[in-house]
Amino acid sequence: MDTILQPIAEKVRASERLSREDGLSLLEHLDVWTVCQLANEVRHRLHGRVTYYNINRHINYSNICALSCKFCAFHRKQGDEGAYAFSVEEIAAEARKAAEAGATEIHMVGGLHPYLPFSYYTDVLRAIKQAAPQIHVKAFTAVEIVHLSRIAKRPKDLVGVLNDLREAGLGSLPGGGAEVFDDRVHDEAFKGKIRSDQWLEVHRAAHEVGLMSNATILYGHVETLADRVHHLCLLREAQDEAIERGYAGRFQTVIPLPFIPDDSELEHLAGPTGLEDLRMLAVARLMLDNIEHIKCFWIMQTLELAQVTLDSGVNDVDGTVVWYDITRVGGSGLHQERSVRDLRDAIIEAGYEPVERDTVYRPVQRDGASWSVALETAV
Repeated sequence: MDTILQPIAEKVRASERLSREDGLSLLEHLDVWTVCQLANEVRHRLHGRVTYYNINRHINYSNICALSCKFCAFHRKQGDEGAYAFSVEEIAAEARKAAEAGATEIHMVGGLHPYLPFSYYTDVLRAIKQAAPQIHVKAFTAVEIVHLSRIAKRPKDLVGVLNDLREAGLGSLPGGGAEVFDDRVHDEAFKGKIRSDQWLEVHRAAHEVGLMSNATILYGHVETLADRVHHLCLLREAQDEAIERGYAGRFQTVIPLPFIPDDSELEHLAGPTGLEDLRMLAVARLMLDNIEHIKCFWIMQTLELAQVTLDSGVNDVDGTVVWYDITRVGGSGLHQERSVRDLRDAIIEAGYEPVERDTVYRPVQRDGASWSVALETAV
């Protein structure tokens, strides 16, 4: 093993925390396979061969957005061709369909609609829970939560806004909107979007009120490798804080997301390669010693590459998805469903054990569309 990676490997095998410098070395070193192998060792230490998936359905309630981020091909302005905003009734109908198909989770995010009132969002949550009482609602990125606090005229009351949403049916927060925690990158690629301090503030508030949350990093555009390491370190520090304060909520999963340039203002960029995807997932596993799960979102990395990532630190391949309107790899259409059999076969073929989970990583017992939690404590 190379002399640069040897001391890092010794730390990994001794379960010692890696430094920023270690993280940068892992991202820069030419020996990507050793990096992936080290991440694989940690993955097996934490999870053995268990690999999670879930039956979920994504709902993007509107693509109308007050922002115009350069990396995003999803957003529209009111009146633009293709702009939409679903009614409460339409979303409830989708939730009902999801429940009938056996889904355990609704993953719901959308644009920052400038005209929908705060009551729309609480009404949507209540309608979902009425239509599908058993389904867990994972909804609204930190960017959306800040937007909702503003339209509710309570911009400084994130805890109160989150409690209102939780009372209406919110179960946890997704990890989107983090992008990369660096002001230069924000100003260049997503100016106007909340910065890292606000994103982290939302998730701290969520953890304080007992909501579990997830985190992402969008890589492969205008950020540097040092920016990526900084982002991971800030997530790690925020998790330390949640643990130290004894919050009931915390980060449960990190999902590194590759930048997909198609049809965005940054489409002149190449985006990351498959090897870069493997390395980034591996480094996330190695750096984030206090966050239990690393997920490969197969929609953005493909199910075929997701199989390979299972040997590079990943222990979750996400779910059946069904309908995803934000990123379209290779110009694919909106309907991007993969069946449970697809997911299970892919995991088994890669040499791992598929386990269906609910949103908070409790194994699921299933009889067709009917399901229940197999264990009462999260794993």
